Amino acid sequence: MWTYEKKLQFPVQIKTPNPAMAKVIITQLGGPDGELAASMRYLNQRYSMPYKECKGILTDVGTEELAHAEMIGSIVHQLTRCLSMEEIKEAGFDAYFVDHTTGVYPQAAAGFPFTTAVLQSKGDALTDLFEDLAAEQKARTTYDNLLRLVDDPDVIAPLKFLREREVVHFQRFGDALRVVQDNLDCRNFYAMNPEFDK
Repeated sequence: MWTYEKKLQFPVQIKTPNPAMAKVIITQLGGPDGELAASMRYLNQRYSMPYKECKGILTDVGTEELAHAEMIGSIVHQLTRCLSMEEIKEAGFDAYFVDHTTGVYPQAAAGFPFTTAVLQSKGDALTDLFEDLAAEQKARTTYDNLLRLVDDPDVIAPLKFLREREVVHFQRFGDALRVVQDNLDCRNFYAMNPEFDK
């Protein structure tokens, strides 16, 4: 179904490792508003979506979120390569190191591992799309917060790219919401669930 091109959507070429920075950026891999949650949310919601245009948007964005997870993994890997034990201890990266060495493990900046409990697939087109709109805004806010913390231009550039894509995804889900609303009774969009009530 997909063709995988073996290159990142945006180049990640970090010259200076920084495990303290990796500790916060990893939240966009496995945190509550990260790329894994987004990809799983959208790729699962598409199955019951009754409108092909919306199903296509969910597939496109869900697939792109997998590419974003790959970018975040590359950033975290490059920020944690070739570290000395002193650098690991100084950065407070030792707790992560004990469990994962410097392997890329999906978790939030707060330390809890990725869980599907942070995503929803409700089986109601309107409910799911409002969830998706909110998810994209939460991801954008997280990127805004990361950009406030980061001072390395090699890290800032891919984070800015990813932030811009969250804005585009928000707009795409707005398009999907209009498709759903155009197919429902405009006097009461909430009179039925188009995925279940026929």
